[in-house]
Amino acid sequence: MSKADTPGPAVILLSGGLDSMVTAAIARERGHTLHVLTIDYGQRHVRELESARGIAARLGVTRHVELPLDLRRFGGSALTDDIDVPKTGVDGGDIPVTYVPARNLVFLALTTAFAETAASRDIFIGVNALDYSGYPDCRPEFIASFAETARLGTKQGIEGAPFSIHAPLQHMTKADIARECHRLGLDPAWSWSCYDPTTKGLACGACDSCRLRRKGFAEAGLVDTTPYSKDAPELTE
Repeated sequence: MSKADTPGPAVILLSGGLDSMVTAAIARERGHTLHVLTIDYGQRHVRELESARGIAARLGVTRHVELPLDLRRFGGSALTDDIDVPKTGVDGGDIPVTYVPARNLVFLALTTAFAETAASRDIFIGVNALDYSGYPDCRPEFIASFAETARLGTKQGIEGAPFSIHAPLQHMTKADIARECHRLGLDPAWSWSCYDPTTKGLACGACDSCRLRRKGFAEAGLVDTTPYSKDAPELTE
């Protein structure tokens, strides 16, 4: 591969969850050097931030920025406000209360700003539109629309070097993502998905995120090494 063909640096939005970990590993596999951004937005599951730090270290990233942004000041979500996290099963109807208003819109804007200062044209985000909780900012049309917005609203974009927004998990099921995790040699326990950890630091196993994750690993026939509460419900869906 010539120098001209060598992939440049990539900026990855790394939450510390399973999807973002797998996405970062895919970017590394494609030959990119990794610059990762983690947003400390006041989420109640701060365990995820610890996972992001560990993942960044294990993947040997070039730079890891952890940016404080206190979305608790806005509230409006079970992840940033005094609202109970639902634990009765994944509902395919209304957008759940775990939706954080405009989170991916805000986070992608920040990731783009980071990319423009990192001489990067490649932005990776671990959104998924199949086995997910119904968030509008995980849909392909949103990602495509944001890419155009980034082209129009940045110096780099109007000077002819627009950003590519990569969402390699976009059309994968959670079982597919679990298989990718295994193929890439990642330990699932490095990541954290639970919205409401127990006081002992275990994943609850009952919130939407836990249920989707557990179901994905079960369907893939793989072991999820994440420590779950003994009170986690049996998988029935």
